[in-house]
Amino acid sequence: MNLTKCTLSSVFHITRRLSFSRTAMAEVPDEIRNKCLVIPDGSGYDINMFSIPVKYANFLKKVLIPNGLIKDRTSRLASDILGSLPNTKSLVVLCVLKGGYKFCSELVDAMERYICSCEINMSIKVEFIRLKSYHNTESTGEIKVIGLSDLSCLTGKDVLIVEDIIDTGKTMTKALKLIDEYKPNSVQCASLLLKRTPHSCGYVPEYLGFEVENSFIVGYGIDYNEFYRDLPHIGVINEDGIKAFAE
Repeated sequence: MNLTKCTLSSVFHITRRLSFSRTAMAEVPDEIRNKCLVIPDGSGYDINMFSIPVKYANFLKKVLIPNGLIKDRTSRLASDILGSLPNTKSLVVLCVLKGGYKFCSELVDAMERYICSCEINMSIKVEFIRLKSYHNTESTGEIKVIGLSDLSCLTGKDVLIVEDIIDTGKTMTKALKLIDEYKPNSVQCASLLLKRTPHSCGYVPEYLGFEVENSFIVGYGIDYNEFYRDLPHIGVINEDGIKAFAE
């Protein structure tokens, strides 16, 4: 075997990949790059390197974000959120179901640990909501918040909406506008993921875990026809998975 040729080939492929990553990163706006981990297009890990539920073993293209990285990033988000609310005594967390439940649980646990260890005088109240869209004949969207009987309970409160993934951003933008009508003291959003899509309206949440490629993302609470929510990592479903778990 020609080791020199093999080594040069390996260097070429690594350099090419790094060059691609730098190019992709250069196209990411500073607003996003400065507040989250950007996962370049084409990144990911071999599923055979991770513990994957048997039922999904043949139906994933790759692991995009491992469970440990999700938890570590969430812990940092928790400290960032609390650090931005130095005078807040009570925080209302609105967990957007169904996909946001795992991220919200991990985030609130991390915030409560931070509050305890730093002896911060703050309480956290968690409410569970769903965001439902209605479209009229003119194709303009209207958002309804389901779960809270009266949104006026948010008046004067510091509110944090916790979401699993922001796709186009249109639904969240309208939800924030609706909630703002009830005059909370503040309202912000924390999302685990922001998808890189040409259909984005430009909305970027205040707190963001990762920016990811425009693929069919599943896992860690995010589903495909109610499957994959129990996948501990964030992955990309393959064509076989789309067919196998189709309704």
